[in-house]
Amino acid sequence: MAERQQVRLILASASLGRRQLLEQASWRFEFVPSNVEEPSGDGVKDIRGYVQHVAWLKAAEVAPHIDEGIVLAADSVGWMDGQVIAKPFDRADARRILRLLNGAEHQLWTGVILWRRPDDVQLAWQESSRVAFRALSDREIETYLDTRLWEGCSGAYAVQGPDDPYVRVVTGTVSNVVGLPIETLEKLLPGFARG
Repeated sequence: MAERQQVRLILASASLGRRQLLEQASWRFEFVPSNVEEPSGDGVKDIRGYVQHVAWLKAAEVAPHIDEGIVLAADSVGWMDGQVIAKPFDRADARRILRLLNGAEHQLWTGVILWRRPDDVQLAWQESSRVAFRALSDREIETYLDTRLWEGCSGAYAVQGPDDPYVRVVTGTVSNVVGLPIETLEKLLPGFARG
């Protein structure tokens, strides 16, 4: 625990889910959201490269403003039938996405960057989880849309833990589906911080 307190960790994200994961893991951190406009994902063929590139863009925007510490950036998107399932634009788009995922499985990919300042050494990785979405009636979709949990979330949903009533993580980790594979971060960050 003492080692964690010695690391200046800067989360380059406004994601509440990512902040909660770091807090639950007892990491002290600052958050400096990047202002990178995320691409639509249209025409993407390499999902690993895509999530890694977007995470890198976020880190690259924040890192030059940090004198010393480790910038942590991540990007997560759904992937189904060779298509990126991005964040919905509005309620109608969220409805369209939920109908697409309804009763089906998809992948959730996260790209992560650790960017150490001031030496600018970077560590990057990607993780995938397979997610099963429960079959929902139109009424259940509307009820879910009313919760507004879909706002700002790839795939138009925010997993609520291992007992989520809508989605089940088939392979991979719940934390990856939330947007930050905390188990891998816990393994990599201490050694990376020491240099």
